[in-house]
Amino acid sequence: MLRSRSFWLVAAALAIVAAPFFLPGGTSEFKGADDRGAEAIAEARPGYEPWFKPLWKPPSDEVTTGLFALQAALGGGLLGYVIGRRSAKNVADR
Repeated sequence: MLRSRSFWLVAAALAIVAAPFFLPGGTSEFKGADDRGAEAIAEARPGYEPWFKPLWKPPSDEVTTGLFALQAALGGGLLGYVIGRRSAKNVADR
């Protein structure tokens, strides 16, 4: 029963993460530092050409925000895991 519940929890989490890729994007005004920087460059030097283009452009700004939040969550989880393992090892060594 525990494996079945874990499977469904993981499936639900993956569905929540994948949903923005398949749902139609809205028109919102999310702007990060990258967008503001590009606007400042375009204002300062109107003829500026970027050195390269992105390989993939997310369908909407919400997806970009979600991917950034996912990256932050994974990094925080990994950091918490490492700190927890190290502190448990220190306690076990005493």
